[in-house]
Amino acid sequence: MSRFKNLDGSGPNAGAMVFRWAVLDRIMGRRRKSPASAAVPSVVPDVERLRTPPAAGEPGRVTWLGHASWLVQLDGTSLLIDPVFGERISYVIRRNAPAPLQPAQLPRIDRTLVTHNHYDHYDRPSVLAAGAPVVTGVGLGKGLPLPVRGLGWWETERIGESVRITYVPSQHWSRRGLFDVNQTLWGGFVIEGSRSRIYHAGDTAYFEGFSQIGARFPAIDAALLPIGAYDPAWFMEKQHMNPEQAIQAFIDLGARHFLAMHWGTFKLTDEPLDEPPERLVSEWDRRRLPRERLHIPANGETLDLASLS
Repeated sequence: MSRFKNLDGSGPNAGAMVFRWAVLDRIMGRRRKSPASAAVPSVVPDVERLRTPPAAGEPGRVTWLGHASWLVQLDGTSLLIDPVFGERISYVIRRNAPAPLQPAQLPRIDRTLVTHNHYDHYDRPSVLAAGAPVVTGVGLGKGLPLPVRGLGWWETERIGESVRITYVPSQHWSRRGLFDVNQTLWGGFVIEGSRSRIYHAGDTAYFEGFSQIGARFPAIDAALLPIGAYDPAWFMEKQHMNPEQAIQAFIDLGARHFLAMHWGTFKLTDEPLDEPPERLVSEWDRRRLPRERLHIPANGETLDLASLS
C-alpha cells in the first residue's frame, strides 16, 4: 500500500501502463526509435577552484555533473545533489556522457541531498563515496552508515548560521524494489544562503506546486529544472516534464534564471538524447523570453550566480 501521494492525491503509474510501454509497445513497434547515444557538450571542471566555495555574503556557484547531479556551493558550504558517479544505473543503463568529476576530486561535502529513491537519483555507492551527512525525504536512507535527516515537504535543515535547505513537493513517485511503491517521500530542494536562493526540482511532472513554491520562496535566483525523459507523453507526462512544460514551471516559480538538467546523460525514454535542449530553445524563443535568462550548461560546467544577475 502506498504511504505517500502527490499534492493532487495521485500515486504511481498503474502497472498496466508500465507493461504497455515497456513490453507491448516495443513488441508492436509503436515506440519511437532514436539512437542510444548522442554528443553532449562537456567541459573539464576547475577542480582547484571548486575546492573553495564562495564565502558568506557572496553569490553562490553551481556545477552540473550530468543528469540531476549538481555541486551547489554557497556561504562556505558545498552541497552535492543526487550524485551518480558510476558508469551504469540499474546495472544495465550506461552513461552517455562521462561523469565530469569523481569523488576524490570533490571538495569537502557538507551535505549530500537526495531528492528520491529512483536509481538515477539515489545511487548508493556515490552517496557513500561523498561521505557526508544526507538530507532526503522521509523514509529514505535507512541502513546507510551515514547520518540521515529525513524531511517532509516544507521542512527545513540548517547548516551553520546562513544556509537553509527546505524539502519541497514534486509530482512524482518512489520505488526501489518490488514491494516498496511510494513508501519513501519524493521532492525537490530550495537552498538559501545570504545572497542566493537556488531551487532543484528533482524528478517531477508539471503541477500546481510550482506556483506554491514560488509564492513561498520569491525571487529564486536559479531554478534547476528537468527537461528530458518525456516521450511518450501519454505515459511520461505523469512523472516528467517536457521542455515546454519546464518553461511554464519556470514562469510559475517566478525565478530569475532557468538552468536545464536531466537530459543527455542516461537514455531513459524514447526521445533522442539531444532533442530536449533544441525544443527548449525553440519554445523559449517562441515565447520571446529573454535569452540571457536561459542556461543550458555543458556537462561539468560551473555557473557563478554573480555573473547571472
